[in-house]
Amino acid sequence: MQPTVRDRALADGLRAGQAAVEEGLLRATKSDVPFITEAARELTRSAGRRLRPLLVLLAARFGNPGAPGVVPAAVVVELTHLATYYHDHVRGEAAAGHGAPRPDADWDDDANWDNTVAVLTGDFLFARASHLLADLGPQAVRLQAQAFRRQVTGQILETTDPRGGRDPVEHHLEVLASRTGSLTAVSGQLGALASGADADVTDALARYGERLGLASHLAEEVATPIARRPTLPLRLLAGGADRKLYELLTGPADRAGYAEAMARLRTHPVLDRTREETARQADAARAALSTLPDCPARDALESLCETVTRRAAAPPSHGPDAPGSAERPYGTQ
Repeated sequence: MQPTVRDRALADGLRAGQAAVEEGLLRATKSDVPFITEAARELTRSAGRRLRPLLVLLAARFGNPGAPGVVPAAVVVELTHLATYYHDHVRGEAAAGHGAPRPDADWDDDANWDNTVAVLTGDFLFARASHLLADLGPQAVRLQAQAFRRQVTGQILETTDPRGGRDPVEHHLEVLASRTGSLTAVSGQLGALASGADADVTDALARYGERLGLASHLAEEVATPIARRPTLPLRLLAGGADRKLYELLTGPADRAGYAEAMARLRTHPVLDRTREETARQADAARAALSTLPDCPARDALESLCETVTRRAAAPPSHGPDAPGSAERPYGTQ
């Protein structure tokens, strides 16, 4: 997911910043043990979008974007994202009986890439992120620790159903705010903090980042419907929108009628309800920017809200494993 950037200086600065982040990731994933280096870098190469480093770089535009802590902060949030992403997918795939998700690496299936190696590789990335974070100061450490606590809380909440008659939408949004929104929020906070931006700017970017994270995740739930883990469409089905369809979708993928159930999901009204919630969260993200100075960085942040809304509005893919949108380089559009 890339912003619309019409300002040449900002576009050039983002390209340079992204290149520096990639170099920082290469350094951070290097180990004295070649196998660890390859495991960590394979995950880095296959990770796709760099939304969180992008938010750090854009947030830094409200202070000094050339401050020495900006690029390390961007590397920290990406390493944290990669580690939590991989831990989360190992947990999800194991629960579904699929084993650990593998990058496209030519490794021995029985010995090299199993759940243990995957989790420990995630731990290695956490350790590298912590090492870099220590140089950014105690406030940065506290912010990252709070975000990590919220992520773990969200992962726990995701395994539970809404209780006490609670609205499934509220429950799911709480899960996403912790699992996804917390790290996009801290990306804006760390970028502003590292650049020396004012405290009110840091707070506004935190609110923006959390809402954008929710909207982005919800858009993905519409764009690539899946039945292997809780999503808002599935929670709505389970809550009464179509319990029979929910039971078909959450059963074995080789069950009779599963393919037809997936086809029904792609045109079901619960996707429209999810689109509405995506737009609401994107609007809240945009509103959080209203107190920030009118500048090219703010325009770029607002364009991300529009990108998310458009993605949710598009017809969903015809398969749960269809790839997302391809990366595009920054440019002046």
